[in-house]
Amino acid sequence: MPTYAEIINRMKCAAAANYDEREAHSLALWAVEALTGADRVQLLVDPHREVEYVDMEEVERVERELSEARPIQYIIGTTEFCGLQFAVGEGVLVPRPETEELVRWVAEECPTARRILDIGTGSGAIAVSLAKLLPQAEVAAMDISEVALDYASRNATANGVRVRVVQGDALSDWASAFEELDVVVSNPPYVPASDRASMHRNVRDYEPELALFVPDDDLLRFYRSIADGATRALLTGGALYFEIYEGAAEQMIEMLTERGWTDIELRRDFNDKNRMIRCRKR
Repeated sequence: MPTYAEIINRMKCAAAANYDEREAHSLALWAVEALTGADRVQLLVDPHREVEYVDMEEVERVERELSEARPIQYIIGTTEFCGLQFAVGEGVLVPRPETEELVRWVAEECPTARRILDIGTGSGAIAVSLAKLLPQAEVAAMDISEVALDYASRNATANGVRVRVVQGDALSDWASAFEELDVVVSNPPYVPASDRASMHRNVRDYEPELALFVPDDDLLRFYRSIADGATRALLTGGALYFEIYEGAAEQMIEMLTERGWTDIELRRDFNDKNRMIRCRKR
């Protein structure tokens, strides 16, 4: 059998076609962890130890897909978010670390929330994590995609929480299906279409365009619809949380102010970018 170092090197060489050396090495370790069941410490401390068992056909598949820039999360089928494991694949966005900050903000400010709705749930990362952090809450997850709702449902079950999944369009009259909510949270599509060409191919070529992009001349299309619906679905004093496009912070504050939302707060993420906003129903 090969050594861990030999498999790591194969994965690193495959990833090097699309990533810098540091990221290629990180992806290689991630891939070998999944392939062999070894943990990161074991790989780093004793890389020249012979692997007890590994499926070489799987090694070749992962190697090939890394060379094609397929996201590592899709390759191995899972990712971690808020300390939980989520199944992911084509049809849902890979949850980002920045979004964990949004989840924690909601949990910190709304510890007694009874009814929470996550709009555009994708893999269910936000909804499932909130259901885990706030077990007293009834959490619903809405998405237009049947594929996304299937992932969200499976991820809720796998993580031992109850989440009601609902198919709905954030650009339509979604609020008619909900009432007396304490919290609405959403990470909707917000990337300007013109940014597509500059994105890394692991995102541009694989993650769902429907969940990523909006027209350059209408960056707030989802935010306006969700904000308008939330004025009907939320209880007085209820909170609306968004992940936002960093370049649209001022537009967001202006839009929410014009619509009568109060207690508006903008927060930066760990990269010091405008990333989250919260407001409350008057």
